[in-house]
Parts: sequence; C-alpha cells; structure tokens
Amino acid sequence: MIGALLFSSAALLAFNLPDHPDALGMGAFERLPLEWSLIGLLTLLTRGWLRRIVIFVCGFVVFLVLFLKLADIGVQSAFQRPFNPYLDIKMLKDGWNLISGTIGTPAALAALVGGVLIFVLVASVFLRSLTWMGKAVGSTRRILTALFAAIFVLGAGLMWLGLPWVDFRTPGYLSNRLSLVVRSAEDMRAFEKELVTGLGPTDGRDLFQSVKGKDVILIFVESYGRSAIEDPRYADVTVPRLSAINSEIGEAGLHAASGWVTSPTVGGLSWLAHGTLLSGLWVDSQARYDRLMISRQPSLNRLFSQAGWHSVAVMPAITMAWPEADYFGYDQILSASGLQYRGKPFNWVTMPDQYTMSAVDRLALEPARERGQNVMAEIALISSHAPWTPVPKLIDWDKVGDGSAFNDQAASGDPPSVVWADPERVRRQYIQTIDYSLATLGEFMERHHRGVVYVILGDHQPASIITGQGASRAVPVHIVSDDADLVGHFEAKGFVGGMMPANTTPEQPMSDLRQTLIDAFSGAP
Repeated sequence: MIGALLFSSAALLAFNLPDHPDALGMGAFERLPLEWSLIGLLTLLTRGWLRRIVIFVCGFVVFLVLFLKLADIGVQSAFQRPFNPYLDIKMLKDGWNLISGTIGTPAALAALVGGVLIFVLVASVFLRSLTWMGKAVGSTRRILTALFAAIFVLGAGLMWLGLPWVDFRTPGYLSNRLSLVVRSAEDMRAFEKELVTGLGPTDGRDLFQSVKGKDVILIFVESYGRSAIEDPRYADVTVPRLSAINSEIGEAGLHAASGWVTSPTVGGLSWLAHGTLLSGLWVDSQARYDRLMISRQPSLNRLFSQAGWHSVAVMPAITMAWPEADYFGYDQILSASGLQYRGKPFNWVTMPDQYTMSAVDRLALEPARERGQNVMAEIALISSHAPWTPVPKLIDWDKVGDGSAFNDQAASGDPPSVVWADPERVRRQYIQTIDYSLATLGEFMERHHRGVVYVILGDHQPASIITGQGASRAVPVHIVSDDADLVGHFEAKGFVGGMMPANTTPEQPMSDLRQTLIDAFSGAP
C-alpha cells in the first residue's frame, strides 16, 4: 500500500504540474489525470518481463513529461513561449545568463537546484514505488487492481460527459511537442532555401545616395517595447518623455517619424533582433541565427561599408570573444573593453548609456570626421536591461570622462534580490531605465543634430513580469534627421510624424524594415 501511495503522489504531481509559471497554484492539482490510474492498472495486470517493460516505458514517459514541463516553465518565464527541444538545447547557457543576470546568480542557482531536485526526486520515487507496487500479492494486489480499474472506468465516463476536472492530456501534450519539433525541422529547411535564394541587394556600392555625406546611427534600446508607451502603468512616464524629445530635436532643426515593428523575440536574445533587421530575414531562433552567421546574405552594415561608410559596432554588453562579428562585416568593433569605460558596472550592465554614447562620439564619430569619412554605427544601449537596478541618472556631458564619474550611481540602490522581491518595484524601475535611455538619446541628438540620420528602435518587449501575458511583440521605431524629405519618405510608408507612434499605425515585421531603410536611403520612390 505504501508503494501505491508513493506512486500516486509522484504520478499526480508529474501529470498535474502546469507547463506555464502563471498556472502554478493549488488549482492546477485539482483534477484527475487518467494516465495515473491506467499506469497503475497496467503494472498490476502484467507479470515478469512484460511488467518490466511497462515500468520502463511508464517511467520514461513520466521522466519526459516532467522534464518538458519544468523546461516549459523556465522558457515561458524568460521568453514567453514553450520549450522547443529542437531549438533550445543549445541555448541553455544563454538562458542561464539571462536569468542569473536578472535575479542574481544565487537566486538563479537556487531555482535551478530546486528544479533538478524536484525532477530527480519525483522520477526516483515514481520508479521505485511502481516496482514495489508491482510486487504486491494476494488481497493487496486484488484490492489495488480493482481500485485502479474502478477509477479509470469512472474517470473515463466522467470525461466522456465533459467534466473539466477529469482528463487524459499526456498523449496530446507529447504529440504537440513532437509536432513542434517536426515543424521546426521543416522551418530550418525553408530557411536554408531562403539563404540560398538571398534577399535584397547583394552589393552596396550603388546604394544610399540619399544619405551621402551623413552619418547613419542605428540604435537598439534594450527592452524598449510597445508596452512602454501604451501600457497605462508606463505611459505617464514615456509619453511625456517622447513629447519632450520631440520639442528638443525640433528646436535643433530635426524631424522625426515613428512606427511599430514586430520583434522576432521577447524577453531576451537581443541578437535575434539584430540579425533579423540587419539581414532582412526572420531570425526567431538560435538555429536560424547560427545558420545566418555562415551565410552569404549581406548585412546592412556590410552594404554600408561597401558604399564607403565606416561601419562600427558599439556593443557594451560584449565581454568575451565574438566570432559572429565576422558575418556583419564591421570595420571597427567597440566592445565593452574597447569602449574604455573605467567606472563601476551597474550590476549586469557594464556601463550606463550616457557613457556609451559619449564614447561613440569620441572613439568613432570624431576620428571618422578627421578622416573625412562618414560612419554607419550599430549601437546596443543596455541600461534598460534587467535587473533594472541601480537606475542611472544623466550628468553633465562634459563630466562623463572615463566613466568614473558614475561610480556613486553604480554603488547606489538595492541589489536585484531586494528589488525583485516586489514586482511593482521591478516595473517601476524598469520604466525609469527606459526613461533614462530615451533622455540620453534626446540630449545626444540635440548635441549632434547636423549631418546624422538616427534609426532608434527597441530590440524586444521585456519579460512578462513587465508586460503581462499576451502583450504585443511590437517595438517602437523612430527615424530622426535634419532632412525633412528623407523623414517624409517614412511617413509615406505609414509612419507618423514626431516621436510618438500612433496606436493605429500598422506593425511591420522587423525583417521588412531593412528594405524600407535601403529604399529610403537610396532614393527609391
């Protein structure tokens, strides 16, 4: 009987465990999974080698279901989608970096160890208890057989009558996951064909006549999504900031147009957004990204370099070797060490955005001006990256120096473990960092307003703790230039004038934005 109780506890936990973090709670376990009674019945009705096969197969199924559900909870928490075995195994390290950078290494390690312990404990108890139960004899065996048979028959009848708390989900759950893997494999074959065919121009030498003599600065703002503008929890901060920026740049003689693009990712994996925009192909998985990196599809950066611009990557989050840079074709790479920051990091964030933009001017724009060359810069701003503590503040640009002026700010505020204990505080500090990044860009554009075209957009929406479930995957995109005709080209494409995108403006895939930029910058009608 003890074996039957342990088996029932482990099986009910495995089969009732939700596959989404928002569904965790006692309500998720208030149902009767028929898989439980069926496994118990098969174990009691079989003998010898057949019973061993039944125990092995059932143990494997429980092992697989438990693994997939725990993986689903982790991936849903980070990226708001189910776990895909075909695509996600190679992203375990990236997932760890994201979670540990968000909630801190100790908390992430505790969650990982807890998940592994639950997995090992439930799987071990299930197998051992199933073996014990299979060895039951006499009246104990007859009682257990009758009990599991009655539960299965009664449960099947109740399920046939449509009662929602009785079900048989596991076959459908595993079938759907297998279908997802099959579709992913087919998707990769289709992507291979796209890469062979190619998309858009293959050489930049005859392109970009409309921006000749201008610097082109493409800026990805971390976690700057549609929710930051339209969610009532954040609009009171972001809308006035965009309005203020619009006034600032207007007084400086700049014009702006804004719209929405749909990001291929959410919650993290920013490089998928970079790869999507710069290649013009939809790169929504690590597998697609890895394949793109060894392809001949030219990046937007490479096209600008071929057209005579000095192509620069400004990546303050890159702290290790970056072999993927070869694909993009940069002439100059300013990673974390190359930006020469001498201040303290802001937790995971290596340096504040104001320093990054100041370093861009000093290390890329000014040297190019001295050479009589224009710059095409791709910049990743990361102050608005989780864990959103401490929140940086703008200082006098002339005092930025080597970054040590930010040391007091970097040491201020509570650690992530304290901030993340209060979801409302997490949301409040998130929007404060977005406000800081936008304010930084507003002042930079006002200071560098002549002869520059700015393309500013979010890389992706933040995690669901910020947006809630079911939020749009769109991010804002702003085009800013002193050339009114150039900005007007984007308005003709559906953008609206100013720094505030309209809620009626249609969303276009981020991959399509590449050709929109090429057409506008090349004078296409």
